[in-house]
Amino acid sequence: MTTVPGRRSSTFTRLLRHGFIDAAAAERLLGAPALSGVRGDPVLLDALGATADPDLALHGLVRLAEAQPDDQHRQALLATLTTAKPLRDRLLGVLGTSEALGDHLARHPLDWQVLVTYEPTDLHPGVAEFERDLAAATDPVSLRVAYRRSLLAIAARDVCGTTDVAETAAELADLATATLRAALAIARTAAPEDAAHCRLAVIAMGKCGGHELNYVSDVDVIFVGEAVDGVDERQALQAATRLASHLMRICSETTVEGAIWPVDANLRPEGRNGPLVRTLSSHLAYYQRWAKTWEFQALLKARPVAGDIELGTAYIEALAPLVWQAAERENFVTDVQKMRRRVVDNIPLAHVDRELKLGPGGLRDVEFAVQLLQLVHGRSDTALRSGKTLDALAALAAGGYVGRADAAQLDAAYRFLRAMEHRIQLYRLRRTHLVPEGDADLRRLGRSLGLRTDPVAELNREWRRHASVVRRLHEKLFYRPLLDAVAQLAPGEIRLSAEAAGERLEALGYADPAAALRHLEALSSGVTRKAAIQRTLLPVLLGWFADSADPDAGLLGFRKVSDALGKTPWYLRLLRDEGAAAENLARVLSAGRLAPDLLLRAPEAVAILGAPEGLEPRARAHLEPEILAAVGRADTAEQAVAAARGVRRRELFRTAAADIIASYGTEEAPAHADAGALVNRVGQAVSDLNAATLAGALRAAVRAEWGDELPTRFAVIGMGRFGGHELGYGSDADVLFVHEPRDGVDEQEAARAANRVVAEMRRLLQLPTADPPLPIDADLRPEGRNGPLVRTLKSYEAYYRRWSLVWESQALLRAEPMAGDEDLGRRFIELIDPLRYPAKGLDDAAVREIRRLKARMETERLPRGADPTLHTKLGRGGLSDVEWTIQLLQMRHAHEVPGLRTTSTRKALAAACEAGLISERYTRTLDEAWVLATRVRNGVMLVRGRAGDTFPSDGRELAAVGRYLGYGPGHVGEMVDGYRRTTRRARAVVEDLFYGTA
Repeated sequence: MTTVPGRRSSTFTRLLRHGFIDAAAAERLLGAPALSGVRGDPVLLDALGATADPDLALHGLVRLAEAQPDDQHRQALLATLTTAKPLRDRLLGVLGTSEALGDHLARHPLDWQVLVTYEPTDLHPGVAEFERDLAAATDPVSLRVAYRRSLLAIAARDVCGTTDVAETAAELADLATATLRAALAIARTAAPEDAAHCRLAVIAMGKCGGHELNYVSDVDVIFVGEAVDGVDERQALQAATRLASHLMRICSETTVEGAIWPVDANLRPEGRNGPLVRTLSSHLAYYQRWAKTWEFQALLKARPVAGDIELGTAYIEALAPLVWQAAERENFVTDVQKMRRRVVDNIPLAHVDRELKLGPGGLRDVEFAVQLLQLVHGRSDTALRSGKTLDALAALAAGGYVGRADAAQLDAAYRFLRAMEHRIQLYRLRRTHLVPEGDADLRRLGRSLGLRTDPVAELNREWRRHASVVRRLHEKLFYRPLLDAVAQLAPGEIRLSAEAAGERLEALGYADPAAALRHLEALSSGVTRKAAIQRTLLPVLLGWFADSADPDAGLLGFRKVSDALGKTPWYLRLLRDEGAAAENLARVLSAGRLAPDLLLRAPEAVAILGAPEGLEPRARAHLEPEILAAVGRADTAEQAVAAARGVRRRELFRTAAADIIASYGTEEAPAHADAGALVNRVGQAVSDLNAATLAGALRAAVRAEWGDELPTRFAVIGMGRFGGHELGYGSDADVLFVHEPRDGVDEQEAARAANRVVAEMRRLLQLPTADPPLPIDADLRPEGRNGPLVRTLKSYEAYYRRWSLVWESQALLRAEPMAGDEDLGRRFIELIDPLRYPAKGLDDAAVREIRRLKARMETERLPRGADPTLHTKLGRGGLSDVEWTIQLLQMRHAHEVPGLRTTSTRKALAAACEAGLISERYTRTLDEAWVLATRVRNGVMLVRGRAGDTFPSDGRELAAVGRYLGYGPGHVGEMVDGYRRTTRRARAVVEDLFYGTA
């Protein structure tokens, strides 16, 4: 049949409908001679479309058919395929999921027949059945072929849903057991004299020992050897070592049929440095004297699987009491947690988000939490002593050690994540725990797990959901202080040990465990609803506090907030029901002094942390009407400005909290990667709320004496970082005051009124209250501190026309109206524009003067004893260097480059780059240094609660600044080195652009 050019065949369309991605290639494969008898069979097409990857399944089927030894075998395969649904589902299911098993079938084309039998014994085989299947293997190559044949049957039952993930893992462990036995038999046959001289037991550890093996995994073992009667022990151990080594080679070495899996004996006493085989008494002596906590944790899954089973059983019985006494060891819980943290820290950064096993919310989180609880409680409750993770989890729930709902969620998440791991490994039979990145791989993976509507999106959604559940529940169990207390008690005792709990808190980073215990007791004691909710929250909060540089401050702050708000229903409801609120609160309380101080002055502001839009800074257009309305309702100027300052305090807290949370990141959202965006947001928010507060103070001062209208028009002009919308948390408000007498008002009267308004505004904004003051700095006015505090517009015009110095023109680059009469503010800007953007740029004398002033400032204004490489404002490559360089470019070129006519440092820098005045590399260097220096200043203010231009000297404060900047614990040296490196590069650019000829 031919098709009209430009139109697709009906087969092509059907293939697309059945889930084929490359329908053209699939159409060609269906036309292959090997499938001539079945290519039009609709049942076959439906079955292919039901697989995880129809394209892969069809390709594998064609290879298998072509590999049949003759036409008779090929017809038998195709006939069975079309008539026997069990075989069709099993064979195509495997071919559509595993490229590696497709390769095996192409090399061994008759092995498909192991999938034909469908008897009860084939549905759930055990060790005996697998031993029977491997019995004919007499050498490493035939053992590999037999192993893959058995693996083929396991995979078929798995992908068809005959077995669930736990049953599949158990079958894989039983197959490993049978394989170890077959390999040991081959080794004994090769060295009968060695076999006669010793008893050798093979102890399975890890996932094999726990009956929960992966498709591709190291098989962890420990060897125990003893001499037979009449043989010297040393000679017997040498013989046992040779047998053990041969067994490992048989399984691990690569042949023409590949490898089975590596046999790893590194969990033995002394690891790689210890003897491969020890006697039982030697093992016992080591574990009694030298073993570490993690070695007892590993023994939870130990079981004898091959060799002398009687000797292996004796090994388990001898060591079991030591395993269940491990929880009484000093710092037991701390040791386990350190081991877990090392695992996470060693994951390559590029793999963290794709790591299914070791990453946050991964399989290892569940396993560690379960094993920790087993070791703590299993010494007195034998029902918990299972090597299987899911069985142990069920026993913990049944015994009340884990909440039933928590256990059910962990069980479901663990099963889903293990199923993902199985299918990822099954594709190419490679040892990996990384979720693939390509859409084709994700589509196959999703479809293999039954996600068919939108496999990629559904897979990512389900994976993230389960990982989030694991992460949340794992930390709730892992950080529960009760664990350490229980672990230190003698069997049978059920009271809290303050000493043990103190050690646990100290291990979490609390500097004053005794005080922390008092806080915990105050927060969790009693039978009130408040205490019950806080008992639920505290295990998780302690983990979040421990993730900060100052856990003590976090816990103390939480107690203070709870003491203030604990009786208000909405507070408890917020923490309990709003997923992000509790974590946000923990981050804010433990990140430094500023945000907690702001919060504790009005604890009800904690509600900001729960609302989705709560952390979004409010613009001046929204803040100013709120403040002016509050001022209008007040009876006195003091009350009016108190209300305005209260709004400012609330908004400062909002801004600081948002900054901290974005910088630290949360479980749901990683730390904000764009430091420049964080700086911009803080600068804009603080500038807006200060401008709105000034507007409120101006309205209050005017209303108190003059009612609705001042005798003179009045405007506040922002200068410096205020005018540039770049304020930090500790910045003063640099301003100029300008007024203009109203019609018919005497100039002296107007001047007196303007001066009284300024004085009253400054007084009101610095009155001692619970809210932070807003200092006003007018030193950038004409004649500086010696000049009048406020001038008329005409006075400014006269001064600038006759006396203005170049530094004053430079200062005016950042002038912008912030409050008061808008028309007057606009006319002030029109007045100064020719000064700050000179029509012909700067002459050489003006450039020399600016450079001279900058050099003088560098030598005279840097505080005595300050490190010039670490001073963020005046130091090498710091804020002053970058800003003066950009301002010089503005004054020289703004008359011809409109983009330079901005008060913003970063916008001016970008405009200079766009105009070709500065290279992209220089632009990046200056911008990075300016942003970093600004972030350091903001971080210092957040941590210390007071402004500073250099890094703190206190170790804990320095670490807190490091966390704010994205440096983990123990990396403050890298932070300081990074700052010096960044600013050193910036200084080199400044030397070229500012002091050079550029």
